[in-house]
Amino acid sequence: MTNSSIVAQSLDAQGGFAAPIPVRQILPWAIFAGLLFLLAMYFIGVEEGAMAIFNGMYVHEFVHDARHLLGFPCH
Repeated sequence: MTNSSIVAQSLDAQGGFAAPIPVRQILPWAIFAGLLFLLAMYFIGVEEGAMAIFNGMYVHEFVHDARHLLGFPCH
């Protein structure tokens, strides 16, 4: 691979170099995605029994297959 082919791979569609995205723009979205992930993991892994937010087994049965896929015991 020549040096010119390496440079050509980093060019955008208009022939210029792609500008990096500043961390200040990525950080709020990363925090939001992390909170959504934690909320999903709570409902998949913990939402049942005495600490449940909702009465009954509705959430547990709704995410039952995901619990098995992620390795959470539920039987």
